[in-house]
Amino acid sequence: MPDQKDFSPVFERLKAILKPYEPHMAVEADQPDNYSLNGPYSERWKKVLFFGGVQRRKNYVSFYLMPVYMYPDLLEGISPSLHKRMQGKSCFNFTSVDETLFAELDDLAKKGFEKIQEQRLAGMV
Repeated sequence: MPDQKDFSPVFERLKAILKPYEPHMAVEADQPDNYSLNGPYSERWKKVLFFGGVQRRKNYVSFYLMPVYMYPDLLEGISPSLHKRMQGKSCFNFTSVDETLFAELDDLAKKGFEKIQEQRLAGMV
């Protein structure tokens, strides 16, 4: 059986992007291959909102950021390189650490968190 690539550094680096939001959210999963955060309860949607997560897969690591689905304008101006990593509307796949793209994801997570907080205060989430 061929050796599978160790995606631990990718997983840990992507997880670090979401960790600062733990004090404001609920940790849904925190395992070596799965980490996820739930945002606030939404009166509008009558459920807890998923904020983001990281999952180690067989051939890559997936980074999920739900605010880019909820607020697609957050994606305006992202680099073509990051856009190429998108799978679906809120998922980005990686096979190696790329600090430039991870800095972009960090910025997106910050903007997404701020947008949710802003919308929540306005009673729109």
